[in-house]
Amino acid sequence: MSNIAVTTWSLEQTAPSDLRPAPAPEGDDLRIVRAEVPSPEFSRFLYASVGGDILWTDRLSWTYAQWQEVLARPGTETWVAYEKGTPAGYVELEAQDDGVVEVVYFGLIPAFRGRRIGGHLLSYGVERAWDLAERWPDRAPTKRVWLHTCSKDGEHAMANYERRGFRLFDTKVEEEPEVATPGPWPGA
Repeated sequence: MSNIAVTTWSLEQTAPSDLRPAPAPEGDDLRIVRAEVPSPEFSRFLYASVGGDILWTDRLSWTYAQWQEVLARPGTETWVAYEKGTPAGYVELEAQDDGVVEVVYFGLIPAFRGRRIGGHLLSYGVERAWDLAERWPDRAPTKRVWLHTCSKDGEHAMANYERRGFRLFDTKVEEEPEVATPGPWPGA
């Protein structure tokens, strides 16, 4: 098995005013809704459907219990974009210590990419990161929102983050085993 060099960029916002929101795409019946009941089945569907063609593999081997544990943590939220009732993508937020919120996962199912949904969904998710403590009173008010993206992610990911006002604060390059793209299900 061969290795590939993977570059990981970490980006942040340190004030709500850093966000440069993208408007909702015109003409689409697009809604963004919080999945308030932790559902490993639904979250795994979103993860595999969004990340299957861009090598998201770290959670594919998780057990039901592992999914449940992560999703049930106070301050963890999944926001799902629906177009005409069909899931189009999602943002997963995780409250961390000292008012930090990580955008753990963000992306669109391939059929919904390139239609201006991503910028709006990211904007909405980051707004929810900034006001997360309003829904979780035991969490500190948000002081920082951060995320990471890598060279395996979608070709427009980094530009979208930068257009939304995220600033680079760290870059790492590591060798990883080259793996086949899993798709949303084996053989897809």
